[in-house]
Amino acid sequence: MTAYYRPLIEERGQFLLAGGWCRFTQVEVLQRGTQPYVCAVTNISKQALLRLTSPRPDLGTDGMHRPQVMGILNTTPDSFSDGGKFDSLATVMAHSQTMRRDGADIIDIGGESTRPGADYVDVANEIARTVPAVLGMRQDLSLPLSIDTRKAAVAKATLAVGANWINDVSALNFDADMAGVVARSGAPICLMHAPSDPKTMQQNASYDDVLLDVYDYLEARVAFALAHGVTRNKIILDPGIGFGKTLEHNLALLRGLALFHGLGCPILLGASRKRFIGTISGAESAEERMPGSVAVALAAVAQGTQIVRVHDVLPTVQALKLWAAVRG
Repeated sequence: MTAYYRPLIEERGQFLLAGGWCRFTQVEVLQRGTQPYVCAVTNISKQALLRLTSPRPDLGTDGMHRPQVMGILNTTPDSFSDGGKFDSLATVMAHSQTMRRDGADIIDIGGESTRPGADYVDVANEIARTVPAVLGMRQDLSLPLSIDTRKAAVAKATLAVGANWINDVSALNFDADMAGVVARSGAPICLMHAPSDPKTMQQNASYDDVLLDVYDYLEARVAFALAHGVTRNKIILDPGIGFGKTLEHNLALLRGLALFHGLGCPILLGASRKRFIGTISGAESAEERMPGSVAVALAAVAQGTQIVRVHDVLPTVQALKLWAAVRG
């Protein structure tokens, strides 16, 4: 029976989690069909301990020894929060410069909305939206640029003009050519959990155990990527908050987030302004969900999450600085 290990974060723990800022001495052991229990981390296998403790690669940033803030820049007309706001090169450039000044470590550029119910965008339109944006930002910014796409042709076109990372919400499931593009380019790739296409994903929000099911899915996608020539030190993992998940599923993933360090890759969390934040807080519009989004980002970082993907860069960066100062 497979055992899963969730590090229990504590201030003076014996081991450093993923070479970062959290420490742990014990793990919660989870197995399907049995009650979880707690044991000393020294009682788990050396391989499992190595996965939990090995420092994560910097991937072109200034290092995963501190939380990284990924700013969101959507060039789409229909994204759930900022659709239509950055649909010209002038607005793209102005917003990217603002995010850089506000402290973004990475900028993630998207040309197709993946909100629940979103329609498919053809390759030509997605390239037309994203290539000028990446090209303009690359001439002005030195920080890593990520292309948020599930299509190989879009990834290839944007990498050619200066994108550095690929953020694939389908985890290499949508386009059969994407794995080859990633492997040949050597670009870091974020693999995200989503149970199906954005158009229908909220119709399939059913799991035996959401935490373990998402873990198993990501583990399988890592194996797929490795089999296609992608190296583990270029893989980032995202549990896919809000993608085919109910409010309770999202909360279960956030509570158990430290479990995903057992996959040996940096963790990215993208929960910014999502509906569950509004449901819990009473904030109807996405623009009103900044405080809740910051709270979720801090909760994720407190479990060792290396990258938070956010709309509100300045409030998140400021909150993280204060959080770090208080921790000492």
